[in-house]
Amino acid sequence: MSGARRVLVAGASGLVGEAAVESFAEAGWEVVALSRRPPARSVRHLAVDLTDAAATAEAVADLRPSHLVYGALHEKPGLIRGWREQDQMRTNLAMFRALLDPLAPGLEHVTLLQGTKAYGVHLHPIPVPARERSPRDPHENFYWLQEDHLRASAAAHGFAWTILRPQIVVGPTTGVAMNLPPVIGVYAAVRRELGLPFGYPGGAGIASEAVDVRLVGDAALWAATAETARDQHFNLTNGEAFNWRDLWPALADELGMAPAPDEPVRLAEYLPAHADVWRRIAEREGLVEPSLDALLGESHFYADYCFAHGATEARPPALVSTVKVRQAGFGDCYDTEESFRHWMRVLRERKVLPA
Repeated sequence: MSGARRVLVAGASGLVGEAAVESFAEAGWEVVALSRRPPARSVRHLAVDLTDAAATAEAVADLRPSHLVYGALHEKPGLIRGWREQDQMRTNLAMFRALLDPLAPGLEHVTLLQGTKAYGVHLHPIPVPARERSPRDPHENFYWLQEDHLRASAAAHGFAWTILRPQIVVGPTTGVAMNLPPVIGVYAAVRRELGLPFGYPGGAGIASEAVDVRLVGDAALWAATAETARDQHFNLTNGEAFNWRDLWPALADELGMAPAPDEPVRLAEYLPAHADVWRRIAEREGLVEPSLDALLGESHFYADYCFAHGATEARPPALVSTVKVRQAGFGDCYDTEESFRHWMRVLRERKVLPA
């Protein structure tokens, strides 16, 4: 077909989208990036607002990709509350339909992103480990709305699909809803500027897992053609568990800060209150983004959620099994500490964080 080996990456300027663009481009695919702003890598770019269905259909009418990686996401200011709100769910479904429906007749494969909210991790304790074969968790979630539409479209048009469920994705992207390295780096810089210690700002410890964004991008590339990935769900993590409090000394070391006792801080309040301090740092050091709002997006709210700010007792562990994806043939893994260190270095090299 004319669109063979052409992948459309939706949400291409987001955390996972940029990684997918990179993985497919490195593998020699023709990549088309769809997002409001262009991704870091220079590829063909379509600036499209997916909430405008007519404009979306017009923009992709002659594109004819064989593969779609869908990483676009609508989140509300403040992030967490929106996860339960119906209008946000409907918006995410409408965006997905606006893109999938005009492309479906010519597609071979669709990769859709979910996450551990599929197991209700934001609502209640989850099984340890959470497995893909478990029954659908009975809570309202836009994941289910998108997945049901994906399944119906695949049945009607004959394409395959894969759903990836990464947990706490770690990468370099700024201005997004859920990426922690920029938040941690900004917090360290502000504390250093004020002559204050860099203690762990969260609540009681929690056992969790994270995944390097490079692994997610490569998993999307693998899933596009692997027969064992056809019509399957896969959890994605680095392959090891960690505790934020135990990780914090390594983060302090990487950011040039001394170890310090815990100091509970609500980052979603603390960082905006020190936006002037960040601007002073950014202007003095010649950093690329002096606007704290533009740099963080909603990720400081996500940091408070991940760090269990305010929790006085340890939360139940949030651990998922990655046996299924390994048995299917994708076995990549990363050292979580080294993953965070790597992306902190990248953010310094890109002049996002100060040296």
